Amino acid sequence: MADEQFTDSPNFGRDDEVTQRDGFDKVYEVCWLNVFGPHLVESVGRERMLSTPAHLVEELPNGSVLLVLRPTAADFASEDARVAQARAHVHLRPDLDFDTVLRGLKERSAALAPVEPRFHPNLAPLLSRLPDEFAISERQQKIAELNAFRPPEPEEWLPMALPSDVANPKRVLESYGDLSEGLVAALHTKVPSIMDETAESLTDLDFYFWRENFPERYTRELIDSHTAPALGAYLGDVLVRRLGGTWVLRQKVEESQVRVGKRVWLPFLRARRYMQSRQSLLDYSLTQFFHEVERYRP
Repeated sequence: MADEQFTDSPNFGRDDEVTQRDGFDKVYEVCWLNVFGPHLVESVGRERMLSTPAHLVEELPNGSVLLVLRPTAADFASEDARVAQARAHVHLRPDLDFDTVLRGLKERSAALAPVEPRFHPNLAPLLSRLPDEFAISERQQKIAELNAFRPPEPEEWLPMALPSDVANPKRVLESYGDLSEGLVAALHTKVPSIMDETAESLTDLDFYFWRENFPERYTRELIDSHTAPALGAYLGDVLVRRLGGTWVLRQKVEESQVRVGKRVWLPFLRARRYMQSRQSLLDYSLTQFFHEVERYRP
């Protein structure tokens, strides 16, 4: 799969029209395991195909040829495997230069070299899930990029609470509860842990919204009027339930606060910033926000 992705198979750099017209008209690539159809075998020359330096070369009943470069695929990106791959390819395509082919294969192997994850500690529960969402050929590069990623420090807090200015706190809290329950109802099958209202639930939500590219797939009207407020209410409820927070309610919803320790936090403001783009889901993640608030728990 890695080699297939690196080579843009089955186009191999051609546009779709040319690919459909010409098909596999030449040996564009040789991988660990190959089956060359009878027309391609005849084009290359059956004798040349059968004399390819490889672990296994076998004629199949329909005229195709099976070519296996080495006994196992486990070390396909090793130095020896890449040399064998280059030799086989140049044998089948004498117009290619061995050193050039080998250099390209080594570059692929370098891109596949394992990168040790060293993610931002507050974001590690989220970032550790992201690499598997990328193609194998890109995964190690993405790990390196995520290692370097440093989100902005959360700014959605105040040193002192704005005094509550709502006439009926119970009714406001009930409205927040309705928002939160609406989010749970909408997502409980896709994010089952949402019903638990835990730090892990927030990470699962982060991952779901990022994988779905939610902020850029859905209309801004839906997000601003429904999703972001519901997320703010849910996030605030998690701070209350898991970190001993207390709501300080305001008529303007983005000013509503949750007091934890000596700071007050603004979950609705965080949720609005969070839902701006796919990148903002990482910059303003619910996971990081929770762990930052957790530091100030008494």
